[in-house]
Amino acid sequence: MQLEKSTVWQEGFLERLEQRKPWDSWEVYKMSYTIAKKQLIDSFTGLQSLKYLPCVKPLGHQLEVAERVIGEMNGKAILADEVGLGKTIEAGLILKEYLIRGLVKKALILVPASLANQWVEELHTKFHIPALLYKKNYELDYVDVVVMSMDTAKRSPHKEKVLAQDYDLIIVDEAHKLKNHQTISYKFVENLKKKFCLLLTATPIQNDIFELFYLVTLLKQGHLGNYEEFSSIFSTKKRNAEQEEYLKELVGQVMVRNRRQDTGVEWTKRKVQAIPVEFTSSEKETYRILSKLKEVSPVFADSFTTLTLQREMCSSQDAVFVTLSKLLEECTSPQEKEHVNAIMRQLVQQSTHSKADKAVELITQANDKVILFTEYRATQLYLSDVLFSKGISNVIFNGRLSKNSREWIKHLFQQKAQVLIATESGAEGINLQFCHHVINYDLPWNPMKLEQRIGRVHRLGQAHDVHIYNLAVQDTIDDHILGVLEGKIETFEKVVGELDDILTTR
Repeated sequence: MQLEKSTVWQEGFLERLEQRKPWDSWEVYKMSYTIAKKQLIDSFTGLQSLKYLPCVKPLGHQLEVAERVIGEMNGKAILADEVGLGKTIEAGLILKEYLIRGLVKKALILVPASLANQWVEELHTKFHIPALLYKKNYELDYVDVVVMSMDTAKRSPHKEKVLAQDYDLIIVDEAHKLKNHQTISYKFVENLKKKFCLLLTATPIQNDIFELFYLVTLLKQGHLGNYEEFSSIFSTKKRNAEQEEYLKELVGQVMVRNRRQDTGVEWTKRKVQAIPVEFTSSEKETYRILSKLKEVSPVFADSFTTLTLQREMCSSQDAVFVTLSKLLEECTSPQEKEHVNAIMRQLVQQSTHSKADKAVELITQANDKVILFTEYRATQLYLSDVLFSKGISNVIFNGRLSKNSREWIKHLFQQKAQVLIATESGAEGINLQFCHHVINYDLPWNPMKLEQRIGRVHRLGQAHDVHIYNLAVQDTIDDHILGVLEGKIETFEKVVGELDDILTTR
């Protein structure tokens, strides 16, 4: 087909300019009228964006969140649905609605680096929002909707570029990472020029209630009073049932939280088991010696060092060995060095680990895909070797992987390997609905990390019951961690709302 330049428009323009033809046209007027009528927003209430979204069918709870945030919260809200309920869809709906109504022209979406591509893809394919992934040479003056990793945004020279902009809407994913007013991320978001703000997190309380105070303050300064007032009324030691109810009511004015059981969707069950592990006599002796190291050398006097060694011993000999190797360099006297070397030799002689043996037993019984979470990279490598020696295929997932490598490892796990051995980074931004067995090999101090881990598999699209196994070595630091987790869960449920099963099936 041959393309030719048309001059018809020039001829028509000249004819009208010379008044040989009229400027107006009834047909053109009717076409303009029809277009204007279709674009007209004839109601202030309700979502107008749905008729422009043929590629997404929001669930009922997602529509309710969007309507409430726009209609009642003035676009300033914490979206705190449980993991896997579609907070990204809710944020996309709100953004689309504001764009259509002309209330938002510039928007900034701050996300963990691992989720940046996923956000851009979902905004394009589901919401037809032309979001751009920020590159260092972008001029933000000419970008209306930009997705940027928080780590990039808060660093110079990018920070100065972002802070110079006037944004209508800010969206912060994984907002619990802002923590409090002392972190760089919190200060950065606080200083952004913004009209509307959405904070997305399934876990608005990670360790203590003051993290929730700072998130709410970021949205509505003074809503919970100042720090001193809040602390005097709502601190854990001073709260009573009446104050807890009042706090929950205040928080509910700026936070929307849906639980799985409230969505009308039929969910598969969580089956949580506490799996006690008994150390061998040799392991018990090594644990005891590690606990007494603080009496041998000032290098080990710090209680945090002792606690770390205890936790590592409950994970693997390799994790302890790596830490002791580093601390050995700080020892000054020959006696100290020899004592540490003796412990390291003892670790090398322990060919197996009781918790690793229990994990192998559970994986064999499952006879299905399993995701296993550990706190230590040295334990990752140790467990990988143990599993391979037992003929169990596995792959490793941690924060050192590039974006492309993360996708490749996920593909290998889905298609080839039986076990994915992940550190905490594996609990963020990776969806594994094809797996329905989770082993929490090492327990974190924070119960919300457990919820994030389980949420990788127990989410929309999961077709099977999810089995969770929490391993803990008896008469060790693991017992203490379990007690701390139970206390933090109690605080979360009193202020935010009930959690799905994490430690045991209730």
